[in-house]
Amino acid sequence: MKLWKLLIDITPIACTADLETSISDIRYDSRGVGAGDLFVAIRGLETDGHRYIQTAVEQGAVAVVCEEPPVIEIPYILVTDSRSALSYISARYFGQPAKCMTMLGITGTNGKTTSTLLLKSVLEQCFGAKVGLIGTNENLIGDEVVPTERTTPESYVLQQLLRRMVDAGCEYVVMEVSSHALALGRVAGIQYAVGVFTNLSQDHLDFHHTMEEYAKAKAALFVQSDVGIINIDDSYAPVMLDAAHNAGCAVKSFSVDKNEADMMAKNIRLEVSSVKFSVLVPGEICRMELFIPGEFSIYNALGVVGTALTLGAPLERIAEALSKAEGIKGRVEPVPTDGDYTILIDYAHTPDALENVLSAVREFATGRVVTLFGCGGDRDKGKRPLMGEVAVRLSDFVIVTSDNPRTEVPGEIIADILAGMEEAPTPYVTIEDRRAAIAYAIDRHQPGDVILLAGKGHETYQEIHGEKHHMDEREIVAEHLARRKEGTAQ
Repeated sequence: MKLWKLLIDITPIACTADLETSISDIRYDSRGVGAGDLFVAIRGLETDGHRYIQTAVEQGAVAVVCEEPPVIEIPYILVTDSRSALSYISARYFGQPAKCMTMLGITGTNGKTTSTLLLKSVLEQCFGAKVGLIGTNENLIGDEVVPTERTTPESYVLQQLLRRMVDAGCEYVVMEVSSHALALGRVAGIQYAVGVFTNLSQDHLDFHHTMEEYAKAKAALFVQSDVGIINIDDSYAPVMLDAAHNAGCAVKSFSVDKNEADMMAKNIRLEVSSVKFSVLVPGEICRMELFIPGEFSIYNALGVVGTALTLGAPLERIAEALSKAEGIKGRVEPVPTDGDYTILIDYAHTPDALENVLSAVREFATGRVVTLFGCGGDRDKGKRPLMGEVAVRLSDFVIVTSDNPRTEVPGEIIADILAGMEEAPTPYVTIEDRRAAIAYAIDRHQPGDVILLAGKGHETYQEIHGEKHHMDEREIVAEHLARRKEGTAQ
């Protein structure tokens, strides 16, 4: 493809490259550069692509997109933001696939994964459409699973995936849009038919630094959306509403029996295995049931309902589709046990998410609520004592363990967590080894207990010093139960 075709949506500060140059491919990692490629030098969190321009040239790059003039002789395109430029250039390279499908984006601290999976199911049932999904658990092209490394891929990978979805016949794409993706320009240039805001609570402050900056990053979704579906019960809803109104994005609000909104949930019944509620929209009311327990599930459902209604699905048909939706892996997921107690796996890794799931568990637990959790290393340290406080406040017994320590010392992470638990009367223990902690919880269960394994959810690994070691909590539980049955458990 000619260079000028890739740059149609870019306004360079300067350009020394021949616009008729033929480009073989686009690379943002110098290690993958080949003959005839365009290298885009982006500034990463750990390194700077500008340092590898010479390497890219030596490997065959014919031009460079950069934020500062190269120190070596190489045709270049100077831009203010290489990451944003990469998104626009990648979109052109892959034929602007997002414009060939109806793009639906969901942002928020919690609920994105569940909401995207529910929405995919609803669209498939209501419209008989093939739907692509981009998210934390996995990427899906219809039923085809495509492995994922991060919630929202880098823009080149994202555009490549969208191209695959177009070629496979997808009509809709449902995607989690992370605050990192919005702040780092990974979704620059994509216009969403509908953008959804679930909620905002403390997370990622290692990157965003303040809640205000975090909220502003999330609100950027509505600058790129035709319609915004916004949870007005959340304290950061005004930030989202302001961004939407300033951008000319139409807004539909939703509330769970707290505020006047375009969509409201009333007559709520929280049960052991489901939630039942009535959805009120102008001129219509419909009873719904979703088989994922907890009030937070109603919020997720309302975002889905609002999106599907905007796309033209009938309310009754949406309700029917939601009632058939299956549980989500790693979200209040039950695991088989060997007795009259329950083990649940949940991805809750923020204070708000942990509070939501524990509040839901307390609604149906007949015995103790036992919470096992840790916090990830190299991430927002400020949330660690907050999660400790939530755990001891809403549990009858707490086991503090390791999560993904990454490059940090697990014991130091645990110490940060314990700082929020010191004044509470709730008993707790610390067991650094997560496998041993799970075995401890199982071996000391009491009748009616609900044991919550929080933080890992769908993940099947533990990251230590840059390496991912296999760790699937479902397997750990099953293996320990088998040892108990054989009488070999230690």
